[in-house]
Amino acid sequence: MTAPDHSGRGTGDGAGRRAWLVHVPLAAVLLLVAIGGIRIGQYHWRQGTALIGGALLVAAVLRVVLSDAQAGLLAIRGRVVDVLCYVALGGLIVFDALTITGGPFG
Repeated sequence: MTAPDHSGRGTGDGAGRRAWLVHVPLAAVLLLVAIGGIRIGQYHWRQGTALIGGALLVAAVLRVVLSDAQAGLLAIRGRVVDVLCYVALGGLIVFDALTITGGPFG
């Protein structure tokens, strides 16, 4: 008995050609995080941190809008738990980025 092929290749229904689409939501979020990291590296730490928090808020929106299969690796737990975690962490990061004043990066 062999294991079923879940790769989507060779089925003839085009699923293999669209299998990469499941990675687009996570790639979009990671792209925003990378841009935020670049901004932090350029000593624009508030903009970079706000971008990272915004990326988590985008992940929350994508998790609400997309089905579990379409969300790909953004779907870690149940939909409600994922959205609450993304919103809470993203909101706290954006709040910190917008309210902290002074310090070595001010």
